[in-house]
Amino acid sequence: MALAGALERLQEEAICPICLEYMTEPVSIDCGHNFCRGCIATHCQDKGLWADGPFSCPQCRASCHRSGFRPNRQLANIVESIRQLGLRGALGPEPEPGTPLCPQHAERLKLFCEEDEEPICVVCREALRHRPHTVYPIEEAAQVYKVKLQKSLENLLKEAEEVKKRESSERLKTQECKAGA
Repeated sequence: MALAGALERLQEEAICPICLEYMTEPVSIDCGHNFCRGCIATHCQDKGLWADGPFSCPQCRASCHRSGFRPNRQLANIVESIRQLGLRGALGPEPEPGTPLCPQHAERLKLFCEEDEEPICVVCREALRHRPHTVYPIEEAAQVYKVKLQKSLENLLKEAEEVKKRESSERLKTQECKAGA
């Protein structure tokens, strides 16, 4: 049991907080947090930082600089060892072929932006466009919209029933008028 917990914690350390996948080319930034090199570079680009201007760490919001990216070879070795062991429990199964990907970042669409009513990836979540928006896991969004659809369907069924009653009533009136004429 203790081994399972230790393996889970080890796995968590190997997962990039931005893309939620095992890190590729992990780098440490000024505050000590680790990210995939590509993810943190994209994070900086999304903030409009092309030079070495300061940026906020996506995890702790500490001020960091791009020149502070340091390759973390030990973490890269640990991630590779975890990959070789085939540990994927915390991440779930590999995506099926044909899984929808973000057209901008080629990442899995794991989140839903409520304001834009569209699925987004974890990299998009950090973009200025979505940062102030309400975003939650796509599975939760599916459940919320399923409930909304159920309620709408129930209302439509009630309205259809009322229309049928009115139609029936009008037919009776029409028949009475024809019979009385």
